[in-house]
Amino acid sequence: MIKKNFKGRCEKRYSDKGQGVLKVYNDIQAKYILLLENNTEIKKIQCNVLLDEKFNDNEYTTDFVCEKLNDDLIVRECVQKKYLTKPLTVKLLDFSRNYWLKRGIKDWGIVINE
Repeated sequence: MIKKNFKGRCEKRYSDKGQGVLKVYNDIQAKYILLLENNTEIKKIQCNVLLDEKFNDNEYTTDFVCEKLNDDLIVRECVQKKYLTKPLTVKLLDFSRNYWLKRGIKDWGIVINE
């Protein structure tokens, strides 16, 4: 998860399943797009999807929302392993997980750099 108006490094990656150019903000996202592109079960990729609820008065985005061939959605958040124990990271991941559970998405997960 990142803030809506993140001011860090941004890289643009072309994706057939993303229907054009997707913006990635870290190496984990960049590598995960390649895995999703090669996954035959995934038919559509959305990257940096804005959540319509605020967390601590800030707007955040979910890293990946993907549609499978059977029209089920999966949600993935990309986090470096060293940040998994940080209190803010834990709160943001819980917020994301609960946000998507309220919307009926049960396939939610974390992608780490190892």
